[in-house]
Amino acid sequence: MSQIAASAVIHPMAVVEDGAIIGENVRIGAFCRVGPRVTLKDGVELISNAVVTGFTEVGPGTTIHPMAVIGGVSQSLHEAGENSTLVVGANCTIREGVTMNCGTVGGGGITRVGNNCLFLANSHVAHDCILGDNIILSNNVMLAGHVRVDDHVILSGGCAVHQFTRIGRYAFIGGLSAVSYDVIPYGMLNGNPGILGGLNVVGMTRAGVERSVIHQVRRAFKQIFEGEGSARDNAAAIRDEYRDCAQVIEILDFISAESDRALSSPNRGKS
Repeated sequence: MSQIAASAVIHPMAVVEDGAIIGENVRIGAFCRVGPRVTLKDGVELISNAVVTGFTEVGPGTTIHPMAVIGGVSQSLHEAGENSTLVVGANCTIREGVTMNCGTVGGGGITRVGNNCLFLANSHVAHDCILGDNIILSNNVMLAGHVRVDDHVILSGGCAVHQFTRIGRYAFIGGLSAVSYDVIPYGMLNGNPGILGGLNVVGMTRAGVERSVIHQVRRAFKQIFEGEGSARDNAAAIRDEYRDCAQVIEILDFISAESDRALSSPNRGKS
């Protein structure tokens, strides 16, 4: 049986299937469809012609625009109809034609999107992706399965991210880029294949990082990627030198973490 708050406004030409949970002040426009295992938290708005299906929870204050399909089954070749979920955070904006898929049992069973994210038209979040807060996916951005995107990342129009890739905080991905390998926090990647061209200094400045700290991060970047050893060896070698710089340590921790992908670099895109 559905649980529909008294303050919810549902257009008579919308379909809310039995079993859905609809919070306070939710607005569901004409020709929307809400599946029986969906939870729409307080203040969610489905403008019109939007579909929310699967085991999906949409956080409070999120707005979903026409023709978006949220919570569809994964496009994985191993999809077998298992119960898996999609969780979308609070105050997200999901524009026209966006698709987000539920997770797969083999990938952990959940696709998760953080708070205050913006998904522009026709962007795609595949199964088992984990996204942080304050992320922007511009028009036609494509995330393959199992991608991890950390807080405050911006992905420009038409870029594509390979499965199992990690993108660190405050990274900036240029338009039409092919992201085949992990991108360090504060990194700036462009091209096909994607080349790590430097640091997202604009993003760091907007985040309030002091100029003196930015200079330290730049120096560390050169030591990591222009040193004689591998990027990982170089990163390990400079850890003590930067132990008091949180931003550099964040980059070093990212590099040293286990990953299924190689590391993006200025050297032909791969390190």
